[in-house]
Amino acid sequence: MHSRFALLPAVALACFAFNAKAALPDEIQVYTDDINAPGEYGLELHVNTTPRGNATPAYPGEVTTRHGLRITPEFSYGLSRDFEAGLYLPMSINNGNWTLAGYKLRLKWLPIKGGEINGGWFAGANGELSNIASRFEPSRHNFELRMMGGYRNKDWLVAVNPVFGWALSSSQEVPKARNPGFDLGYKVSRTVAEGIGLGIEYYNEKGAWRGFDSSNQQGKTLYYVLDFGRKPLPFNLGIGHGLNGATDKWTVKMIFEIPL
Repeated sequence: MHSRFALLPAVALACFAFNAKAALPDEIQVYTDDINAPGEYGLELHVNTTPRGNATPAYPGEVTTRHGLRITPEFSYGLSRDFEAGLYLPMSINNGNWTLAGYKLRLKWLPIKGGEINGGWFAGANGELSNIASRFEPSRHNFELRMMGGYRNKDWLVAVNPVFGWALSSSQEVPKARNPGFDLGYKVSRTVAEGIGLGIEYYNEKGAWRGFDSSNQQGKTLYYVLDFGRKPLPFNLGIGHGLNGATDKWTVKMIFEIPL
């Protein structure tokens, strides 16, 4: 959701920061039919924290998400009607220490989309190249291909994101990952009033494409979400519950956009 929001909610969320299976959950969202118009700049802020989560590192030296706060500015620019470029700058706050974890570059392609008012079917893809410190990801350089598809009308929004991820490098901590990894994200939202939607998002980290992890080892998180699109303070809020022992128990996330 492209929303226009202010910095105040981020400060409020930081005040109750505590701390998903991913080492650096910098953005937690299901991509839908949002894309900047040609020549349009955008700035979204992703904020999330996990009140109850796993504290055991997956490899030596990993910074776990427990009792941490993640704040990620996302800069975007509309290249054309169908293409949008983006830059993420993920930051992590653990034990009072701020760290710029690295950066991510992305290119979104959305050739199929419905009208602004009546909606319709949408489909596209998003490619993302990342350079993230090994304290947060076992592979420093990674590439992600996210497919996007779904349908929107005035009452409902349904979207699905199959996501493939390739580790492009290995580290001293772990060997090169089995490629590609595969995740699934789903979103269903119902409009309950003008500019207000309630729904769910479900994220399933299934493991390597050539052999999924067993069900109890997969990351599985169900979010209850509110999309508030009214000015002057539209926002996206989600409260996530991990469905097994491999997933953080509770996560709170917010996504909002700084007006430029």
